[in-house]
Amino acid sequence: MPLEGHYERQTTPLYKLSPRETKAALVALLVTVVAMLAVVAATAGDSNPPTPIGCIRAEVAGVVGAETISGCGVEAEAKCAHAALYDSPRAHGVVAECKRQGVKF
Repeated sequence: MPLEGHYERQTTPLYKLSPRETKAALVALLVTVVAMLAVVAATAGDSNPPTPIGCIRAEVAGVVGAETISGCGVEAEAKCAHAALYDSPRAHGVVAECKRQGVKF
């Protein structure tokens, strides 16, 4: 059971901020919030345009991570024909993108 006066001594702050320090802390907080909002606003949106017709852009599994297979026109047809020769998840991903984009192979 706590003794008389112990609660006040334990909960009394050692130092009270001056009005100037409080204003400085509020300004720092405001600057931080504004900077965070600016970063979020600058990075919002879709920066990845859609793939043009006749082109492919397939995200497939690579050696280290995701790999992008892309090409347009004759290059896309060659990549689709090459992928159609294999039976693997990577090849299936490229072939599916070729079919979705309407590239003949």
